[in-house]
Parts: sequence; C-alpha cells; structure tokens
Amino acid sequence: MKYAIEGHGLEKSFVKKRGFREMLRRPFAKPERVEALCGVDLAVREGEIFALLGPNGAGKTTLLKIFSSLVLPDGGYATVAGYDTTQENLVKRHLGLVTSDERSFYWRLSARQNLRFFARLYDVPGRQIDSRIDTLLARVDMVDEADRPFSGYSSGMKQRIAIARALLHDPPILLMDEPTSSLDPASARKLRRFILDELNGRDGKTIVLASHNLREVEMLAHRVGILVAGKMREVGTVDEVRRWGVHQRRYQLTLAVDTLPVGPFEVLARETGEGRNRFLLALEASAELPQLLDFLHASGIAVFGCDRVEPDLEDAFGRIVDAEGAGKEGE
Repeated sequence: MKYAIEGHGLEKSFVKKRGFREMLRRPFAKPERVEALCGVDLAVREGEIFALLGPNGAGKTTLLKIFSSLVLPDGGYATVAGYDTTQENLVKRHLGLVTSDERSFYWRLSARQNLRFFARLYDVPGRQIDSRIDTLLARVDMVDEADRPFSGYSSGMKQRIAIARALLHDPPILLMDEPTSSLDPASARKLRRFILDELNGRDGKTIVLASHNLREVEMLAHRVGILVAGKMREVGTVDEVRRWGVHQRRYQLTLAVDTLPVGPFEVLARETGEGRNRFLLALEASAELPQLLDFLHASGIAVFGCDRVEPDLEDAFGRIVDAEGAGKEGE
C-alpha cells in the first residue's frame, strides 16, 4: 500500500510566551517550553480523505505545518510523496496548503492578480499561468468576481480563492486547515461537496483535513485520527472511531410504561410522551435482543418500537478526550 504522507515519532515544542510583567520580574529565567507533538505516528494513504480531530491546542495545525515544510520537527521525521519534509522545494511541488488565514493574500489586488503572483512563486510556466487561472476560477465559481479587490470578498469567496491558490501547480496532495470555519451553512455545504466530488472524487487528490466540525468529518473522511495533547490517540474509519470504548449494544424502545423492572439491561435515558415513553437501554454483554424482548413480553410490557442506536462521533470524541484527561490525573 502506498502512502502519500507519513510521520514517524514526530515531536515538536515551542517556547512559551511570557507576559511583559513576567519578563520584568524574571528577566533571566529559563524559558518554559510547550509540547505541541509528543511522538506522533501517522500514515495517510494515496487518494483518501484523512481527517484530523482534536481540541484546541492538540497539535493539529503544528502537524500540518510540519508536513508542509513550514516547521521542522524536533524529533522524528515526515515524508510527503516519498520526500523528506526537509526537502522543501520537492515537497511543495507535490503539496497544496489551504488555510483560513486571509492575511496571506494581498487585499488591494484582485483574485486574478493574487493568483498570478502566487503562480510565479509556485513555478507555473509563464505561458500556462493565465489559462490555468481561468480554469481554476471557473472551478471555484469565481469568474464573475475575479477582478474585484480581494478586500471586498465575503469569507466564502476568500476561501474559494484560497483553494484555487493551492491548486495552481496541480499538486496530488492537499492539506486543509479548518476550510469551512468561517463560512455560512450554505457556503460550507457547497465547499464540502466540491472537496468530496471534485477534488477527491474526480481528481483523486489525497486530502488531509483538520477540522472541529464533526458532521463535516463524518461526511467527508475515509479515516479519522484524533489528536489529544500532542498524542495520536486513535486512528481508524469513522465507524471504528465511533465505537471506541463502547462495549454495550444500545437500543431505543417505545413502551407504554413509566418504569422498567430489573432486567438484563441498563436504562440510560427516558423520554416521556403521551401514553408512551422512549427508553434508551444498554444490553448486558451476555444478553441478546431476543432475550430482552422475551423479558419485556414476560413482564407484560408491550413494545411499540425498537431501534438500534449506533454510537456517534461526538460521543466517541468526548470519550477519547476524557480518557486522556483521566490518564493525566493518574500520572
């Protein structure tokens, strides 16, 4: 199996910023360091969408910066398209970076002028620049707005230009840091569809996506990696990650009772209704659904509805983050 991106034992720390008062009070104190990555291993397959999840400060942006050759790791090594990330020029030929940082554009220039400037930086052959820009403006639906100053664009327009910039040299790998964070729901939905259908589906590009939007990750990602406190805590498909730490099967039953007798289950929640209530039950490890239904029937309880409840990504994310916190308390 070919990997577009690999990271092995990646470590990175930064000097902790000191306030002005602290510098005056202790001018010669040894600087404290903050650990951003602590031995991270990661392998992203060619042609997949891989999502990075994690709370603020988990190390997602630092990891993307290492893969894009903007930051060197303190320990371990990373490769992109088979090239070590210390080979900056070779890596950048195969990589496009999309961020929500609007300050990286020239606001007085138009989208077309900005793209022409960056095309030169990306070594796009001069005779191909204009045609390439026209094609990309059409793909991101910005042809009619291409000659307006960048400062007048909405957040959605700016993000579309950021994607066009990353595609100027047609890289096979894209890194996207919170691509829909500042977009309204309609613009975010349109961008997600473009990523899934066009960039990955049609063009076959490998995409590493850092996001806080769990719904977005469920829609787009083939696999998910969860970073907590600089450590990769779990990697797998969305379904695999959803089931992390869940050992009980859960069912939602609609019943015409207010309480349940003791049985081979745990009552997790109850929603009251007119004459009928919905119970969320977790079966014991040794119990099966037919056994539960037989138990309720023998207890004289009619079952009006029964649905299997699958764990969701939000719950799994919370369990993994909580497990990391519990582990620190036990140290």
